Order: sequence, then structure tokens, then C-alpha cells
Amino acid sequence: MSFLGLLVHNLWTRKVRTLLTGFAVAIGVMTVVTLGVVTSSLRETAASVIQTGEADFTVGQTGVADVLSSVVQQRQVEELEQYPEVESVVGALVVVHPYDADNPLFINIGIAVDKLEEFGVRIVRGVAPEAGSDDQVILGTSAAENLGKRVGDRVVFDLVEYTVVGIFQVGQQAGDGAAIMPLAALQGHERTTGQVTLAFVKVKPGTTKAEIGALRKRIERDHPSLTTIASPAEFGRVDRSLELLSAADRGATIMALVIGAIIVTNTMLLSFFERTREFGVMRAVGWSRRRVMSLVVLEALVISVLGAALGVALSFVATIALQEWSSIRGFLDPRYTATIFWRALYIAVGIGFLGAIYPSARAALLRPLDALRHE
Repeated sequence: MSFLGLLVHNLWTRKVRTLLTGFAVAIGVMTVVTLGVVTSSLRETAASVIQTGEADFTVGQTGVADVLSSVVQQRQVEELEQYPEVESVVGALVVVHPYDADNPLFINIGIAVDKLEEFGVRIVRGVAPEAGSDDQVILGTSAAENLGKRVGDRVVFDLVEYTVVGIFQVGQQAGDGAAIMPLAALQGHERTTGQVTLAFVKVKPGTTKAEIGALRKRIERDHPSLTTIASPAEFGRVDRSLELLSAADRGATIMALVIGAIIVTNTMLLSFFERTREFGVMRAVGWSRRRVMSLVVLEALVISVLGAALGVALSFVATIALQEWSSIRGFLDPRYTATIFWRALYIAVGIGFLGAIYPSARAALLRPLDALRHE
């Protein structure tokens, strides 16, 4: 029998144990992959909030639990406009309201009507809300399609009824999936007069990256309660919740490796005790220690990789369930990238290799005569 044939034979003759071990590995991989997909999706969605509009960077409150808890005083927005490098600053109040069962988390953005163009809002149908109105709203193109609304229709957010007077586009996921209304109206409904969530800063043309960096440092020095964000990588400055979720993701990966390796080690040790005489015969007929170790390690890797494939399939099911039934529906836009599949593969290989080290060493170091006398 060939080396490959022997490997397949060994796994097939112990198929129940192989399947159970593979399933245990699959559960660990499913947990890690699903948490990774959710973390990545929530990070992208949340980060898109701070990148909405045409700003060069965004200003928010430092160290808050989540970005929607950020509070920037309107007087601070006015102070930001006084910096020589700044062309314009748009203060935006961002809140989340339930709309219906299919949209439990719907983004509402309050912006001064005369700042819409500076924010990058382009009205594609209808008109902008009137400055003094408190019952007019415009919907992003994605939001209008999602809600099935057109100009003239009515929508209700947080028990307040609004008339859709226009459809807009900004070109970002969060913005095009949101509703925009006059800032004063939303501040009144939320009882947050004089406050916004974020300030979107646009610098004057010709300002270099170095000058923007220096400006951001001056703003943070002059306003210790504020921080600036220019990329998703800096998002943790205004949202600690996703940083904690990322830490949980890393912890889950480590736990999956450890627990999976223990399970595979246990399985391969049982196999070692059952096949002691077999390993003795292999050594007696000339198999090298390296070849014996390779057989045991490859058996463990095959089990782990099969488990990883099942785990990825289960993660699809788990993610769909989260999309359909969880309270984060609307914020969760899962994307299975090549990175996710590579992650599942290296976790499986890590589990298989770590789990096979000790059993394979035991098998390779057996003395043929002792193994053949084993009962």
C-alpha cells in the first residue's frame, strides 16, 4: 500500500473518530471566521460614518464607548472654522432610530441645510429640506430603495412623521443608506441643542499632507476632549467598542487554536496507542522516524483541513442567521474575502500541526522490538 493510500485507510477505518474530531475543529473555525466577518463588517460600516461627506478628516470626542456617543459642542465647530488652513467645517448630529422590523438600526443625520453642498450631498430627485422645517427629510439613494420610498411619501422615525422631499447621493455606504434632515430639527427631537456628533473638516486647496498633520495636532492640543480621524485605522480613537470586539476576535482565535490542538492531540494519542504494533512494524521494515512522523502529522492536518472546510460552511449559516435575526441587522454587511479563507486555513493547519507534534514524536521514537511486544 502506498503512503497516501495508507493515510486514507487509517482515517477511513476510524471514520467516526475522524468525523467527530473534524466537527470539533469545525466549531472552532466557525466561531473564529464568523466573529472575524462580523468584526470586519461592523468596523467598515462604522468607519464609513466618519468618512461620509467630502471632508479631509473628521473630529469627534476622544475615548467614547462608540462613535454615536461622541459629543462635539457647536461652539467647538465654530472654533475649528477659525484655523487658517480650514476651508469649511460641517457639524453633523448622527443618531440611530428603529424604522421597522427589517431596519432596526436606521441612521439619521442632522445637518444645517446651508451646509449640505459642503458636506457633499447631491440632490438627485426632489429638493433639499427647508431650513426651518421640522418635518421634512431627504433619503439617500440606498435608503429610498431599501424602504421603497419616493419623493412625497411619508416616513416615521422615533414616532415622528416626516415628508420625503428629496433623494440624495454622497457616494458612501453610510451616507447613501441614511436620512438627512435639518440639524435644528433633529437636535430638537433629540434634545441635544448646541451639540453635534462629529465635525467634518475640509482644508483649503493646496494644503499638503504635512500641513494637514500639523493642523490635526494643533486641534488636538487646543481641544483635549477632541480627536481627529483621517482613516478607518484610526477609528479606535472615537469608538472603543469595536476595539474590544477586535480583542475578542483575537482571543477567540487563540482559544480555537488551543482547544482544537488539545482535541486533535487527544485523538492522535488514542490512535497512537491503538497502532503501536503497526508503528513497530513500520520501523522494523525500514520506515524512517521522519516518515512515521510525516504520516501522523498529515493525518492530523487532513482532519483539521476537512474541519476547516465544514467550519467555513457553518459560518455562512451563522452569519445569515445574524443578518436575519439579530439587532445589528442593517449594520452587518458581511463580505467573505480571501483573507477570511486564508485565516480558516492557517487556523486549521495550526491546530493540526500543534495537535500532532507529541503523538508523532511518540510514534517516531518507538523502538521496534518494544512496539512489537505491545499488547
